[in-house]
Amino acid sequence: MLVRNRILSLQLASLINPSSSLLPFPKPTLSFPTRYLSHWTLRNPTHRHVSASASKTSQTRQISDAARFVRTVLFVPPGVDPDELTEDMVLPGSNIVIGPYAGESRIKEVEFVKSSGKAKECPKDHRPEFAILGRSNVGKSSLINALVRKKEVALTSKKPGKTQLINHFLVNKSWYIVDLPGYGFAKAPDAARMDWSSFTKGYFLNRDTLVAVLLLVDASVPPQKIDLDCANWLGRNNIPITLVFTKCDKMKASKGKRPDENIRDFQQVIRQNYKVHPPWIMTSSVTGLGRDDLLLHMSQLRNYWDQ
Repeated sequence: MLVRNRILSLQLASLINPSSSLLPFPKPTLSFPTRYLSHWTLRNPTHRHVSASASKTSQTRQISDAARFVRTVLFVPPGVDPDELTEDMVLPGSNIVIGPYAGESRIKEVEFVKSSGKAKECPKDHRPEFAILGRSNVGKSSLINALVRKKEVALTSKKPGKTQLINHFLVNKSWYIVDLPGYGFAKAPDAARMDWSSFTKGYFLNRDTLVAVLLLVDASVPPQKIDLDCANWLGRNNIPITLVFTKCDKMKASKGKRPDENIRDFQQVIRQNYKVHPPWIMTSSVTGLGRDDLLLHMSQLRNYWDQ
């Protein structure tokens, strides 16, 4: 089965021709940091080799459609020829293509290192790290616990705003998972929320070891402006993100739409503000959906970052 047919069966064709913007805000100047963008752009060719016997007009249209599909829907990493994509190269429930940089993704050990109130207080050992970011109560701590397969590595709470510091967890003694304070409706004084926002942005802008931000988005509710604004801020500052849709197994009857519909709506807005669609994946910490696939994607980014 062709990759194109597989993605269309997941009802993602709307990404190719997105509707008018739902939330107007400035477009980011780049989709990803320059070191990534140069590879991911150059490896999405606008022309394919075709036989001389076919109609030139038909060829041009087919080439354009195929190239446009790859550029606007699939996240093709360095080292992958878009002409040679197969179905088993795309991670389930995502647009992520796996390439030669994907390696060992198992987590054998994890340990809490420290909590920091400022970016300059974070570890300085130059190990690569992934930051977990999202609205309060979106499931950041639950996802971390699911990834490392331990129940209480990161503290979870029914009360939003539990995490108030930058928390570093060392994985396999070689890289970090970083739990950041949630944004949004945390029940904390306004001054505290402003401080969290300030030092979180300071962390993003000053961490050379940051490989990517895993931006968690609640799929059980319609697109939230605060999530889209956050993705836009990261894009404008050339900070790489992976959209991680959480709570994909939940549906809130009062909200009216299924998780897959909310994900599609969110993606339609993102497509209008990013030249290249960021990688995304559906997860559920309850069922384990997407856990191993997300780790494989992280190993791919980490190994490329190390080059």
